[in-house]
Amino acid sequence: MNHLHREPDKKALILRLKRIEGQIRGLQRLVEEDAPCDSVAQQLSAARRALDKAFHSMVGCLIESRLGSKGRTPADIKQALEILSRYS
Repeated sequence: MNHLHREPDKKALILRLKRIEGQIRGLQRLVEEDAPCDSVAQQLSAARRALDKAFHSMVGCLIESRLGSKGRTPADIKQALEILSRYS
């Protein structure tokens, strides 16, 4: 099983999740305050994209752990992560 071992990566992911948590709380307030549907939809879309980025960083961790142990260079791994980020 793979884990986030690099402290900077772990801290960055935690900060990202805390921002997403704030976005979700904001969404709850919008719904409670009967905000217009387009405002809610826009904020839902932003929260979904933020969660997708958090997911991509976790998939990146998995790619790095799997490819890094098979003789791939850090540049190879970085390129794979950039492709994942660009096309997902």
